[in-house]
Amino acid sequence: MNRTAPMKQRSVPLSVVPREEQSDGFIDLDRLLAVVVRRARLVAAFVVLFILLGAAYLSFATPFYTSLTQILLDDNLSKYAEEEPVPTNSQMLDTQIASAVEILKSGELALRVVDKLNLSENDTLVNPPRSPATVVKDWLKTATGLFSGGPGVSEEAARNGRRLKAAALLQQSLYVERVGRSSVIALSYRSSDQQLARNVVSTYAAAYLTDQLNANFEATERASVWLQERLADLRQRSQAAALEVEQFRSANGLTAARGELMSEQQLSDLNSQLIVAQADTASASARYEQFKSIIDQGQDAGVNNATISPKEGDNSVIRDLRTRYLAIGKREQEVAQNFGEDHPQAVSLRAEKSDIGRQIYQELQQLTASYKNEFEVARSREASLRKSIEGITGKNSDASKSLVQLRELEQKSAALKTLYESYLGRYEQATQQQSFPIAKARVISEAGVPTAPSSPKKTMTLALSAVLGLMVGGAYAAFLEFRERTFRLEGEVRSVLGHRSLGYVPLIGTRTKKTTELVRARFGSDRQPHDPSHEATPFQRLSRVVLDAPRSAFAETFRNAKLACDHMLPGNESRVIAIVSALPDEGKSIVAANFAALLASSGKRTLLIDADIRKPGLTQMITPAPRTGLVETLTGEATWPAGVKVDQRTKLAILPAGGGAADRRHQSNELLASPAMAGLIENARNSFDYVVVDLAALAPVVDAKAFTPLADGVLFVVEWGRTPSRLVRDLLNSEPQIDAKVLGVILNKTDMDELEKYSDFGGAEKYRHRYGKYYIEQGITDNRHTAA
Repeated sequence: MNRTAPMKQRSVPLSVVPREEQSDGFIDLDRLLAVVVRRARLVAAFVVLFILLGAAYLSFATPFYTSLTQILLDDNLSKYAEEEPVPTNSQMLDTQIASAVEILKSGELALRVVDKLNLSENDTLVNPPRSPATVVKDWLKTATGLFSGGPGVSEEAARNGRRLKAAALLQQSLYVERVGRSSVIALSYRSSDQQLARNVVSTYAAAYLTDQLNANFEATERASVWLQERLADLRQRSQAAALEVEQFRSANGLTAARGELMSEQQLSDLNSQLIVAQADTASASARYEQFKSIIDQGQDAGVNNATISPKEGDNSVIRDLRTRYLAIGKREQEVAQNFGEDHPQAVSLRAEKSDIGRQIYQELQQLTASYKNEFEVARSREASLRKSIEGITGKNSDASKSLVQLRELEQKSAALKTLYESYLGRYEQATQQQSFPIAKARVISEAGVPTAPSSPKKTMTLALSAVLGLMVGGAYAAFLEFRERTFRLEGEVRSVLGHRSLGYVPLIGTRTKKTTELVRARFGSDRQPHDPSHEATPFQRLSRVVLDAPRSAFAETFRNAKLACDHMLPGNESRVIAIVSALPDEGKSIVAANFAALLASSGKRTLLIDADIRKPGLTQMITPAPRTGLVETLTGEATWPAGVKVDQRTKLAILPAGGGAADRRHQSNELLASPAMAGLIENARNSFDYVVVDLAALAPVVDAKAFTPLADGVLFVVEWGRTPSRLVRDLLNSEPQIDAKVLGVILNKTDMDELEKYSDFGGAEKYRHRYGKYYIEQGITDNRHTAA
């Protein structure tokens, strides 16, 4: 028989190489849907629970009723009583409405309502049904008051305390808010008494309108009193200022007419006269100079060349003489042309012309003298006016200095007079507005008696309960999913451990057809079942599950394990297969028993060794209890063929741990690593095709590590949904010798009902219900299908 050394480091097939899951940055909808389906019952249970809690709350909750009224703030109500309405903008309107809301919430208004309705004696408001917490709190206050021994409270103080308490409770149940962006304020009150709710809201609205009227009356009354005091003071000061102006004017000779001083008027008149005199002087000088220039030319030239305007030459004598002079001259020329210059008539005409010219010259001299006199008079008058203006200007300069003080006194008097008139108008306006009966608000929606309770709202409460249950259930389901750190799918075995998954071993049991009760015999446990009916279950039944249902998923997993052993250990004629697990109670002993039974039923000479000396699960299931076994063989007390038990049906040879296993537990690792154990395995190789060794759990003890060098391969058993994946990974990483010999991983105690819920869409586990065509159960059932 070919005997090989323990298997060395081998390459892992491509199919079991771990691969990292690629993330494209989006939510894995398939996995999310799988989680939802998997936890749907849990979430539904929470939803039902919270709905029941909501229904219980509704059955015990006190119904409350809400009455509502609406108040419109409208400045137009008083526009006919106001001369000039105050312009408002959006910011001022918001401030006005916010102020109105705070007034409605104020304690002063609440006290008015309490006094109006006598709510301090209303038990519905002052002594509502108390919660357990309130009862305990009041009891503690009472107990504290008894021990404190404070002074007693007077009746007046107690009554005032009840009044303040009622106002505070009233404010707590009062809701005031602005309706959208309008000028409407909604006022509502919530109470367990329908009529009380309506009365409180109506009284609140009336109290607010009355408060507005009272506030206006009080404000105008205070303003009237203050204005009256100011008017008396301003009247006295205005009269004193006016008297002071007149006294100063009289003392300084500042007589005024038509709003101006007399000196100013005289100066203005003299200036006007001076201007006229200057014009007259200029005109007279021009006439005098004109006529003087004519006289200076002489008689003949003056008479012939003088040009006198009709306006200046208004003397009729000169005009007549001038006319005669021109006519005689013309006639002379005619006679001289016709008869000659020596003609007596021509000589007579020249003499007559000369005489008229002399007369004209004399008239011009007299007129020139007259104009000279006029010029002298005008010049004298102008000089006189200038002298008068100079005298008055000197006097006016002194008056101007006093006039500055006079103007200041007049301004003060005018200011006091204007202020007095303004305050007088405001006083009269305030006096008229004292009796103004209209507030800038009105009720647009009267409060009514509510017919249906506003809280608790049954539909909303149940809906919120369902939503809350959904949220809590979802959170708890998410918590469970985040805590999920175990093996559920074969893909997880490959990705986390990098080893081949040999399949699922179902959690087997018995299901009756007449009842829905499932009696589980948990054959997949290392421990004896707690059910008394199964305490005496013979070992043959446990080890022949794979034989009783050869065409089941249970048996198919073990066939896959045998195939893996054949493919991965092709050169070994005799194979030593160790069965290990990370933790106790993962079902490795029964896996070992069924795997060995499958090998034996296939015609292979198979030896099953119970090497879990510290916790010999296989040995404890054998009846009657064996007296000798592995421990006695290794200590030399007996030979190993003496302790072997043979199953007559399958010819499976079984070497139990031995009768003295309990006394040698502390020496188990030494026994498994001893030369005697190596010799035993060597002898077993010569006699058997397969040696299946059931070893202790890998995490708590070192027995499996001590035996591993003697094994050709290792089948690692992991409990489905229980064993932490990190623990298994860390154990294999810390023991590379065991990791190198792992032939595959078996997921034991698999709940087949739940398995497909952990698989994504398209995963192999989603289609296990279709495998029933190939499986036929005989004597066992899994959690969902009799064939799967």
